[in-house]
Amino acid sequence: MRALILLLLLALTACASLSGSRDYSFICPYDTVWDATLGALKGYSVTSDNKSTGTIETAWIEMEGKTRPYGLFGREGFGNRERARLTVVVKHDNTLSSVNVLETRQRWHARGGATQQATKWWPVEPSEEVMEEITDKLNAQIKEKGCRTNP
Repeated sequence: MRALILLLLLALTACASLSGSRDYSFICPYDTVWDATLGALKGYSVTSDNKSTGTIETAWIEMEGKTRPYGLFGREGFGNRERARLTVVVKHDNTLSSVNVLETRQRWHARGGATQQATKWWPVEPSEEVMEEITDKLNAQIKEKGCRTNP
């Protein structure tokens, strides 16, 4: 029983390490932060945005990924196809608003075996470049609206 609990805990920890989530706090009204967040995501295809729940989701974007060999012999598999999408949650508490940005990134490749599960989208680490880009755009939008970050 202990081994099962330990295995479950390790699995949850591994998933959390791939989350790619970043949190930001601003001293600014909710409506202003919401508009600034939508402005920061202007270059992305937004599939849903719900101001009352504070959620924004983008479409999957497929791209050429980094070379990431797998397995004991460093095989390449089925190319470098990757896809990514963003999920953003905006929350508010009086004059303090927070934004949580999560990038989900996956790679298409083989993982051995002869089952349907052998080739599919597998989670990979989020892109630091994308998260830095979103951070810079969000901070610029917030400053443009006359607000400041909360340390």
